[in-house]
Amino acid sequence: MRLGYTLASLSWLALPFAKAANSTSLPTINITGNAFFNSETGERFYIRGVDYQPGGSSNLSDPLADATTCKRDVAVFKDLGVNTIRVYTVDNSQDHSDCMQMLTDANIYVILDVNTPDSSISRYDPACSYNADYLQNVFATVDAFASYDNVLGFFAGNEVINSVNTTNTATYVKAVVRDMKKYIKARGYRQIPVGYSAADVSSNRQLAAEYFNCGSDDDARIDMFGVNDYSWCGQSSFQTSGYATKMKLYANYSIPIFLSEFGCNEVPGSRPFTEITAIYSDRMSSVFSGGLVYEYSNETNNYGLVQIDNDTSVTKLQDYYNLQKEYSSVSDPSGDGGYSTTNDYSSCPSYEEGTWEANNTLPAMPSAASAYFSSGAGEPMGTSLSTQELCYGDDTNSDNVSSSSESKSSSASSSSSSSAASSSTLSASSSSSTTASSTSASSSKAKDGAHAVRVPLVFQAIVHIWNYVL
Repeated sequence: MRLGYTLASLSWLALPFAKAANSTSLPTINITGNAFFNSETGERFYIRGVDYQPGGSSNLSDPLADATTCKRDVAVFKDLGVNTIRVYTVDNSQDHSDCMQMLTDANIYVILDVNTPDSSISRYDPACSYNADYLQNVFATVDAFASYDNVLGFFAGNEVINSVNTTNTATYVKAVVRDMKKYIKARGYRQIPVGYSAADVSSNRQLAAEYFNCGSDDDARIDMFGVNDYSWCGQSSFQTSGYATKMKLYANYSIPIFLSEFGCNEVPGSRPFTEITAIYSDRMSSVFSGGLVYEYSNETNNYGLVQIDNDTSVTKLQDYYNLQKEYSSVSDPSGDGGYSTTNDYSSCPSYEEGTWEANNTLPAMPSAASAYFSSGAGEPMGTSLSTQELCYGDDTNSDNVSSSSESKSSSASSSSSSSAASSSTLSASSSSSTTASSTSASSSKAKDGAHAVRVPLVFQAIVHIWNYVL
């Protein structure tokens, strides 16, 4: 049977309910218009955060499953002055209650990517990687974290589109968004935002923003949009960095936008983080809702704020002190920051070969995944499961793979009808217009974990067969 239940593994049933009876909670963060709000106070919520994945891809581990290292790092988060962390990979088979409670006690929210390096939408064969085993892993991660009130939201993908020739992957990422939102509803969880974190590729950043927020199907549209943007370097400015241009680009966007990664390190010495003044100002608050600095721990790419010494101590680097100073000296904009509730969802971009190759007609969810809506995702498989080539043996998924090329020819007409369902788009700025300094290179940092290692098909087949034998 597919990823079946066994008596020896029923401990997973307790994971979503592992919080102690006397644990405290945080107000959930809700969305109204294009902004986040505290559900209890009604105040506008701005993300002041840091990206958190100690070890990177070379030593991949779940940072929310180790109470000892969590205790070490949460104290540093509090000292730094952040209210949100982003975690790129977790092990959904582990217990996260201790760490999530520490973060709650520190008034810190979590934005969580639901993918792992080996269980995600593949840039090389997105149709095949969108399969029932993959969705089981995604849904199991939702199950593991849905009960925590300090989960601000989930990311269905991160920089899957990272060049001019990977836009075809957007169709399958958007299908995952739809499936996640439907699963959250079916399981009776609170309305947890689901979003996408985009690379800042100049040729398609506007198209991606429009695509993920277009169409009449509420479930298929993202709830929040993260932009990984490294265009402000050193002692830059609102104009020179291209921030002013991006404010115009996203001016009419109907959902919250924030910088899911920022902090250019192409500077002599330490990073001054002078962009903090702009990000948390009235110049940007009508569109942007803060951001997260890349990244907490210093890895091979040299973006770290701290150097990890051991399981109980870190050394704070000059970048840390610079960021701490900026965060402490800059307040959030007063009032509601000029947010909007009148912007409509975007018009779907038309299919254009070589420019935007995502289809507006999404693939049907693999038929085998439908059982999870009524029974739950079942036993979490952790980070060991490789799903990117497990597309065979599922009739619905096979149909998606075989018809993916055929659907391209009809996507242009589909996009025109989808566009008619929307009365607004982003700004009139052309996606090919030149910004002061922000191009696709702004997010081309040598980031740990940016590319997953592909496992040979024969080993993937063995894993797949074994799942059925169990």
